[in-house]
Amino acid sequence: VNSGGPGTNPEAAAVPAARKRMTVAERERHIVDGAIAFFAEHGFDAQMRELASAIGVTHALVYHYFPTKQALVDRVYLEVYEGRWKPEWEAMLDSRTLSVEDKLVRFYVDYASTVLTREFVRILIFSGLTNRTITDRFFQLLATRLFPRLIRETRRHRGSRSRAKTTVREHELLMGLHGSVFYGGMRAFVYGQAMHADAPALNDAALIADRVRAYLDASLALEPAGTEGA
Repeated sequence: VNSGGPGTNPEAAAVPAARKRMTVAERERHIVDGAIAFFAEHGFDAQMRELASAIGVTHALVYHYFPTKQALVDRVYLEVYEGRWKPEWEAMLDSRTLSVEDKLVRFYVDYASTVLTREFVRILIFSGLTNRTITDRFFQLLATRLFPRLIRETRRHRGSRSRAKTTVREHELLMGLHGSVFYGGMRAFVYGQAMHADAPALNDAALIADRVRAYLDASLALEPAGTEGA
């Protein structure tokens, strides 16, 4: 008796469906996505053979697409870090139509929305604990495309148009603001701690506005750029 219902062949039903053959692009995508998840969970000390096993492919196949571990790490950097960078952030910070406070709040709300993910935060931390390949490249990106704009806007808030080299106090004050935003991701994805009992989102505009205002108020006490240590 066929109990599987009309038109059902039990023997045919027992045969697993043929696995769809991936294209070259799909296979590479599978490896990259698997590597991102693996590095975020385990860091960079594991061997490529362990990574291949974790994502369900052969060791040889990983090396076919990425001939060295560093090549795969470089691809992960491009995907998770440079790939998330938004040129419109730079355009917005360069705009003259917003106040400095509005610019910084809008930037950090969107920045937090974009980067404060488990893979972004944990991979950056693991990289800093190993060879710093990813951290060095990402901080160079920040130092080139972001921090000079934030210093310029902070000086503008102080009523200064100075183009003098960033002072130590300017730099460290800015690192306090930038680090405070990133620290929310550390608490969530490294320490496993909620920000608060009523845990707002990591990109909560009110909390970010509080940090920006505190930063800008503190900046008013800085020496004029170019006079520190004179």
